[in-house]
Amino acid sequence: MLAPPRSLAGPRLRERRPALPSEFFFECVSEVIKDVSQHCPEALAHVDVGVEEVPDVTELWPPRVPLALAQEATLDRLARVVLYRRPIEFRCSSRPQVREMVFTTVVEQLSQVTGIPAEQIDPDYLPGSD
Repeated sequence: MLAPPRSLAGPRLRERRPALPSEFFFECVSEVIKDVSQHCPEALAHVDVGVEEVPDVTELWPPRVPLALAQEATLDRLARVVLYRRPIEFRCSSRPQVREMVFTTVVEQLSQVTGIPAEQIDPDYLPGSD
């Protein structure tokens, strides 16, 4: 019995498919958190950062749907920053724009709940860059 023919090109490499939008979004958030933890770890010391698909529909929002929610700490919970994935993605036309908007949103929301200037949280922050 003969062995099956072998390709001269070698074994086929698996093609890397682009990440799903939700996977890409979580990667962006993780990268921002990593960057902030290196530049200004105190901005994350007592803050939970999370992601939800969309804001709670039971609340009335101004003409624009919010991109995130920043909540001060209470006696029984840490301060919270929640990013809303779908509104952020909707306002962006490319993945680089999503990455930039996630960065800007996280830095601004952390600044709001901690009182630390955004420029101190991350030196690359540019006001009004969304």
